[in-house]
Amino acid sequence: MKKIDVYGTIGPACADQTVLTEMFRQGMTGVRLNLSHTELDSCREWTEKIQSCAFSAGKQPKLLIDLRGPELRIGELKEPIKLTEGANVNLKQIESEENRQEAQKTDSCRKYKEDFIPVPEVIFGHVKKGQEILLDDGKIQLEIAETKQEVLRCRVNRGGCLQSRKSIALPGISLELPVLTESDKRNIRAAKSHGVTGVMLPFVRNSKDLIKLKQELRKAEAEELEIFAKIENMEGVEHLEELFPYADQIVIARGDLGNSMPLWELPLVQAEIARKCRQAKMPFMVVTQMLASMETHPVPTRAEVSDIFRAVAEGAASVMVTGETAVGKYPTQVMEYLVKTVEAGEGYLALHSSS
Repeated sequence: MKKIDVYGTIGPACADQTVLTEMFRQGMTGVRLNLSHTELDSCREWTEKIQSCAFSAGKQPKLLIDLRGPELRIGELKEPIKLTEGANVNLKQIESEENRQEAQKTDSCRKYKEDFIPVPEVIFGHVKKGQEILLDDGKIQLEIAETKQEVLRCRVNRGGCLQSRKSIALPGISLELPVLTESDKRNIRAAKSHGVTGVMLPFVRNSKDLIKLKQELRKAEAEELEIFAKIENMEGVEHLEELFPYADQIVIARGDLGNSMPLWELPLVQAEIARKCRQAKMPFMVVTQMLASMETHPVPTRAEVSDIFRAVAEGAASVMVTGETAVGKYPTQVMEYLVKTVEAGEGYLALHSSS
């Protein structure tokens, strides 16, 4: 039985020589680098550190770059803002997301005082009064109260602390967005020089998206890079099987995928994706909030370790944590629990496959 790959996400919390080396020693086999906020060439220090730390731990690391792809994000904020339930906020269009600087990281979170939250102009013309808008993987929920040419006046139904470049989801609306941004194309061209082994494409909708990615990899003479197709909306779910010939691994990315349906339906959709992947012998990854509580606590919940075990039992080829290691307080403990729970699941599968 092939060993399951265990991925962490690099960020300020774990980009330390000692911490990263320890994560590899505990059993981490790969690292995800999120390029939604930055360029690959700006992360040279991190990619070199990944290689050196893995070498110190006796590992040959897998490095995945997570592209921007056809996703929606808010623009830059001066600082994080607190959106309170019942308050009114304005969303105003920005011309482009391409030249936005990396979000300034801060621990503070102030009351909402801006005139507007900047959002991509493609949204306007597709929404109307009453439309639900989900921000930051659905943590914040807005409802449009009034639409104008360049401003959407919204009511906050579910508040929270909003930071720059967080995701936007519009339930029930499908927008025609380019598969790859200019930033994505630059990052693909630079990938091999950083030791990248795989490319994650967000919000895959159909096989055409993956064909375009393959064409770009061919132009960059990087066809050997593996393609990880992230399923984050119902369009991707509906076209799942047509993706198999063009992907090396399917990613059940439960954050935005959970925004596409009532949340209680997500486990069923996850199980169906896993079943179809098993039938087709297509490797798949499970990701998002696997150990979310460990961003602030040194020990996970019982539900979280059960979730990891279930992913392994369903046949996942890999599992991944994101914010838990990128910005959480306990990245090494996260990796310890993730690896040991995966090993417990592997032991279960080995026992029952031989019986």
